[in-house]
Amino acid sequence: MDNAFSAQRGSLRLEPGFLHGPLGASRRRRSTLMLPRDIYAQNSIITKLSPAAVLSSSLSAISNMAAEKEMPDAAPPPDPSLSRTAAPDAANSSSAPSQTIHIGTRQSLLARVQADEVVRHLKAAWPQHNFEVHAMSTTGDNNQSTALHKFNEKALWTQELEVLLQSGELDLIVHCLKDMPTQLPKDLVIGGITKREDPRDALVIKPSLVGKYRTLAELPAGSVVGTSSLRRIAQCKRFYPHLKFTDVRGNLGTRLAKLDNPESEYSAIILAVAGLNRLGMGERITQHLSKLSGGMLYAVGQGALAIEIRDGDERVKELVHAIGDERTTREGLAERQLMRTLEGGCSVPIGVETEWVSRKGLLDTDVGIGVKPAEEYHKLTGIAETDLGGKTSENKKDEEGKESETLELTDELIMRAIVISLDGTDAAEVEARRRITSREEADEFGFEVAKQLVAKGADKILEQIQLDRGIIQEQGNA
Repeated sequence: MDNAFSAQRGSLRLEPGFLHGPLGASRRRRSTLMLPRDIYAQNSIITKLSPAAVLSSSLSAISNMAAEKEMPDAAPPPDPSLSRTAAPDAANSSSAPSQTIHIGTRQSLLARVQADEVVRHLKAAWPQHNFEVHAMSTTGDNNQSTALHKFNEKALWTQELEVLLQSGELDLIVHCLKDMPTQLPKDLVIGGITKREDPRDALVIKPSLVGKYRTLAELPAGSVVGTSSLRRIAQCKRFYPHLKFTDVRGNLGTRLAKLDNPESEYSAIILAVAGLNRLGMGERITQHLSKLSGGMLYAVGQGALAIEIRDGDERVKELVHAIGDERTTREGLAERQLMRTLEGGCSVPIGVETEWVSRKGLLDTDVGIGVKPAEEYHKLTGIAETDLGGKTSENKKDEEGKESETLELTDELIMRAIVISLDGTDAAEVEARRRITSREEADEFGFEVAKQLVAKGADKILEQIQLDRGIIQEQGNA
């Protein structure tokens, strides 16, 4: 916690000037955990990689990129293949050749399904191009025994993929936004964030107990609930001290298999609704957890997919910009700025809940902290610069031609946030609302909410968490 946290004075320094860095076997047939035959869009390919492997399929793309980098100041000629108004057969013409875009993702089934979701959007927007998906393992995938909060690294799920993106072997990476550190490598940015899936957490009850218990509150004293998240454990300890919470690691299928094993200790586990829905396992959900149902706030960025690209790669940025969702982007910006300011991550119990409300004609009375220059904004947030920075999004249609949701000038964003001690006994909570008309304002809102949390004692809670962790670490090394 080097930027915002000051252990010397026992307080959190909140200075706008420091913002210099870029922003789980079910009861179904076993086949539900296998990769569906039709899970990848046409012209999508899955390739397994090791971090040091060279993607032979992308050698020509690397060569082209290297040539471009030799003339950094030269303005590239217009690329007719990137015209969204091109005829469907434009890719077959000599004047508009198709391109192959190399997409990185993790090897888990859920990660591949998420990558396919992005590919479908890209194919709909850019039918003339081919999209190849390359899957590989990351540090977080390779170590399934260590509790997440015990890792010192923040880029558990991203680092190996980012190396390939930086080298030019990949053109973009699909991540769960919640897995991305708030500080990205200086030459990488978030090119876009797609429309958010349900961000809430879900209680999944052991099959033999389904029908007998429906909520966390109904589980009998001593019941074991599995989760790998300190945020979930801390919040649950606050409201359900009669329950026992233990760590459970592994991909979604592995965690469900542990729950479903008749010999296992688990009565239930807590998972993300988005992951269950994306794998077609939504029927396993017993309780949707929220502030009003179970008292649970979700993780920053949960349910949203982010697309990471190289900063300055205009070719890929244009591709990705076409499939971004402005509402989700602004939610993500506000949530990530909150976490960045508090220097949180997988090892710190910070929960959020955001929602949009429409207030036609309502004037904004909130006081902001000052708008940063638009040309510098993307450097602070880690979000690629676009023409939507200070504008309200226009109506646009999805792949089926239906009008998608749009942002109005009077739309307000409500954010609920909590910082809670590991044992659940102390908490700082805030609920705030603000009219958000730009990405800059979303960023400012997140910072403002963080300041309110600190005013309510979040700094003391975070300091104690760091102190406790240090003591435990010293005892372990003794």
